[in-house]
Amino acid sequence: MRSSRASDDLAVDGYGGASGAAAARPSLGSRIWNRQLPHYPDTRPRTFYLAVTVLATIMLYYELYIQGAVATQIINDFHMSFTYFVFILVIGNAVGAFASLGAGLADRWGRANLVTYGLLLTALLILVGMPNAGSKFGYGVMFALVSLVEGVVLVATPALIRDFSPQIGRAAAMGFWTMGPVLGSLVVTEVSSHTLDSHPDWRWQFYLCGTIGLIVFVISFFGLRELSPRLRDQLMVSMRDRALIEARAAGISPEEALQGQWRQMLRFDVVGGALSISLFLLLYYMAVAFTVVYFATVFGYSEARANSLANWYWIANAIALIVAGLTSDFFRVRKPFMIIGACISLVGGGLFAAAATKPETGYYTFAIYFILLAVGGGLAYCCWMAAFTETVEKHNPAATATGLAVWGWILRLVVTASFAIFSQVTPATSTLVDTQQQYPEQVAILQRIDQTTAAALQANPTDPTALPAALGQVAHGDALAKGQSTEQADALQADVQQTASKRINELTTANAIDPATLKALSDGSTDPALIAKAQGEIASALHISSAAALGKLLALAAPAVKADLTSIQPYITQLQFANTIPPAQLASLAKAQKDNPKQWQHWWWVCFAGQVVFIPFVFVLSGRWSPRKARNDEQEHERFVESEMARLGGQHVAPTVEGGAAPA
Repeated sequence: MRSSRASDDLAVDGYGGASGAAAARPSLGSRIWNRQLPHYPDTRPRTFYLAVTVLATIMLYYELYIQGAVATQIINDFHMSFTYFVFILVIGNAVGAFASLGAGLADRWGRANLVTYGLLLTALLILVGMPNAGSKFGYGVMFALVSLVEGVVLVATPALIRDFSPQIGRAAAMGFWTMGPVLGSLVVTEVSSHTLDSHPDWRWQFYLCGTIGLIVFVISFFGLRELSPRLRDQLMVSMRDRALIEARAAGISPEEALQGQWRQMLRFDVVGGALSISLFLLLYYMAVAFTVVYFATVFGYSEARANSLANWYWIANAIALIVAGLTSDFFRVRKPFMIIGACISLVGGGLFAAAATKPETGYYTFAIYFILLAVGGGLAYCCWMAAFTETVEKHNPAATATGLAVWGWILRLVVTASFAIFSQVTPATSTLVDTQQQYPEQVAILQRIDQTTAAALQANPTDPTALPAALGQVAHGDALAKGQSTEQADALQADVQQTASKRINELTTANAIDPATLKALSDGSTDPALIAKAQGEIASALHISSAAALGKLLALAAPAVKADLTSIQPYITQLQFANTIPPAQLASLAKAQKDNPKQWQHWWWVCFAGQVVFIPFVFVLSGRWSPRKARNDEQEHERFVESEMARLGGQHVAPTVEGGAAPA
């Protein structure tokens, strides 16, 4: 049998056969489009093709998710409402859903071609199209085009992984493939959290992403190949099957193998399995799209801090995927790991949902919840991908791309519907984001104040407890925004709050005076008209006599009082500036800030329910529960391969399509 090391030097026909001696040195046009291998590759080239496929997947998801890291900037720059931004995601995922369904043509056009030229298109869209969109509509069109390509590649890349990975070793291979969206997300958060401060314009993130995308396209163009249909249309349990599938390849008709492919894939185990994992991944897709928005509107995090927190999820998820894949392959089972992973993820999801209404929840507490979600999700999803492709192979190995197209279609439809519903479940977020677009600096200040303090301050602007607390929280946020450490911010908050509490009477007096008048008097003005104006404002606001008002005004001039008020004046000024939002909008904003955490919590519980639904569908997929029985199946298959090779005696025969080439 000819070594596959020479396979890249052969031109092959549409079914993987050599096209003759004249084709030994293929033309440039043939090399550009024809990427099929006539023989199953050795370990080194096979590993290389798998690595390029994973790299392409990482790149495509980096491009798809990059907007999530700078979502608030994009919304502000294009003057979108938050609802408009969400519906850009809805339309993009809807387009991607039907692109995934159409990617069943991957068997005809070539999976490697879809991936390679998809990389070129998305790189150009990210580098040129989206940053230079002239309007929010144009931006939405560009995102829809990126989603279109991603929907196709969502099917083509796992199909390539399946082709180059026998069932024994499939979970590890799928673990590496699943790292594509995970590492794509990690690249987004890592790059943005370290570069947003130095490159605040959101377009810079897109320019960098698109440039890297072109580099990955070049790697894929020269390095990515795929199996010919005659080879990949067979069931391969282990690398020991290599000789058998090559011997049988000549007797396979790809057209006959694909007859009835859609009917074979529209079965309960395929459709139900695809629907269940789509519901399981709801929380993941929400986190990808809205982590920054969630932590900004509920907990007042900056973009960089929110992306930094998300890194805990992506790193833990990447590690879990690899460990899960290797462990599942070692024990030869998938289902127990899916159940264990789902249970771990449910614990993390429940804690995360409960924390939405607990503003005191710390950064590292959220990091722990993210790790639980990431480890459980990685364990379940990696093993599900292996089990799902094996379920598809049970019906027809030649229809792998078709089965994955059904999965991709259902996944994108579920995500589309969830985004559409999400905007109705969380109207407070829309109010907060839209108000922030109009009054970004004022909202940023108000978000530093906790809900209880804000409510008390709205009821009474000079509340003796709420006002000092609010000034301390404003000071804390201001310190963090200026790059000071948490310890420094905590110390400043305590000092400001203590000073404000000590001078609450003087603060009440100062709060009654028009800010411009107060500033002029603080700067040393002795204008009788200003003094009389201030005196009248104090008397009116505090309901006291003119003489008493004058006494309070003079008390503000005492050196000790003046020194204390001067030390906290920057935060008084910020709080006063924040209140320049029109009263009606300020009231609406206050209500939205109160309602927002609860609305998000409701949505997180919906995502939690989706993960619960996943568990019973584990039972419909192919595969054993017992490692011992799984190893017995493997030994039986090896005996089948040996007897089949002996029976063939060098003659090629066509394998069974329905049910695969060997007993399960």
